[in-house]
Amino acid sequence: MPLLLLVAGSAVVAAAARRTPVPAPLLLVTVGLVVSYLPGVPEYTLDPHIVLPLILPPLLHTAATDSSYLDLRAQLRPVALLSVGYVLFATFVVGWAAYMIVPELPLTAALVLGAVVAPPDAVAATAVARRVGLPSRITTILQGESLVNDATAITAYRVALAAAVGEGATWAGGIGEFLVAAIGGIGIGLVLMVPIHWLRTHVKEALLQNTLSLLIPFVAYAVAEQVHASGVLAVVVVALYLGHRAWEVDFATRLQEEAVWKMVAFVLESAVFALIGLQLPVVLKDLGEYEGGRAAWYAIAIFLVVVVSRFVWVYPATFLPRMLSARIRKREENPTWKAPFIIAWAGMRGVVSLAIAFSIPLTVHGGEDFPERNLILFLTFTTVIGTLVVQGVTLPPLIRMLKLPGRDVQAETLAEANAQAQASRAAERRLDELLSDERNALPDPLADRLRTVLERRRNAVWERLGQVNPVTGETVDDTYRRLSREMISAEREVFVKLRDLRYIDDEMLRTLLRRLDLEEAAAFREAE
Repeated sequence: MPLLLLVAGSAVVAAAARRTPVPAPLLLVTVGLVVSYLPGVPEYTLDPHIVLPLILPPLLHTAATDSSYLDLRAQLRPVALLSVGYVLFATFVVGWAAYMIVPELPLTAALVLGAVVAPPDAVAATAVARRVGLPSRITTILQGESLVNDATAITAYRVALAAAVGEGATWAGGIGEFLVAAIGGIGIGLVLMVPIHWLRTHVKEALLQNTLSLLIPFVAYAVAEQVHASGVLAVVVVALYLGHRAWEVDFATRLQEEAVWKMVAFVLESAVFALIGLQLPVVLKDLGEYEGGRAAWYAIAIFLVVVVSRFVWVYPATFLPRMLSARIRKREENPTWKAPFIIAWAGMRGVVSLAIAFSIPLTVHGGEDFPERNLILFLTFTTVIGTLVVQGVTLPPLIRMLKLPGRDVQAETLAEANAQAQASRAAERRLDELLSDERNALPDPLADRLRTVLERRRNAVWERLGQVNPVTGETVDDTYRRLSREMISAEREVFVKLRDLRYIDDEMLRTLLRRLDLEEAAAFREAE
């Protein structure tokens, strides 16, 4: 029952957020904070054994399949500098700052805190990017960073934790573990992606395809973790490959898969942000001597260090490579100060940081309590909440204030129209070849219908470059979509009426309605 209440409640709040200017992650976290203290609400504790292997893989999978492999490859340097370089930098900077600020916190435990709060969250980054309409290059960099940085942070956490609990971790051992995890995770992904894609192209039943699709991220993560490699990187590598080759899968699978994964992402993202807010009673319960002003001072200080350290890393990582490499200066446009500022400010933390923090053991090897574990949980929670609230609220107006150039819709539509024109010419040539063969003979009305459909698809994109209707203010594609839906709605009402009058049965009704649904989907896609 608590799980059902969590899913249902978070879905309702996320749906309500779409009718408000408040970003859904922020509203979900806020509602979670309020609800956590209502009488009768059960205590929801983040279990890392559930979050990391069961929630993180599908979220990474959806983010990676929606990303562009080619765009990520083009932005490989900034993505690597953020997802690896920045995470390690933040681990040491935040760890050292926590060691200096909190007198009772040992350096090893402080580095554990640094690793926990180092990675910006994949869910938060993609949610913000979708909501505020960031420029495509910035979106690619943030998504690429959030896909890979969890692997870096989890490895850094394991090394710091080994030192904190008395396992005698060394720098050399830490570097070795990081290389094994990274190379192993990428290797597992490379090994799995080809046979998985082969299965996807040879299993023709759409339901089986979607079942396989839902299992893929869990299988990739589990196989990699079983050999002590990075499950995060394995999932990302497989998902990027499958997304890049998705066109080779049949259309029915793609239609169902898109709907299925949208639902999965919506439910998981909503539940994840609600869970973040619901953790407040858990992290405050055993805070003990740190309650009050002292805890607030530590929380504010660590939050400021996290925010400032990202700026300290992002600006040199943006401009130093250009200063040192003539090839980069020649190949890339000269960046302004605005884009790095947005990238630095968009470093929201999320559920992965909290899940890692909750996985900190209660005791070290000698049997003593893990030093200041409750304080680390509290500082992780306040950092996550602080970044989501402060940066999540201010990022949209900040982007508007800086007047960053958005996506050039006109240029994108023109490129789409040119691509459609080339594809249509190829389709016309193929149709002529087929119709010239007597085995493919069609009556003239049916042959003309094929040509009409092709012409409509080609012209629909060009028409979007035209003027809006002076009476209604609608664009041509909006009018086309509305009229198509009205016609299909009229047909649908007749079919239902005939079923109610028993002229057709329910099985025939479902067949006819599915045909209309596909027509409506086609009309919607053409207008889009």
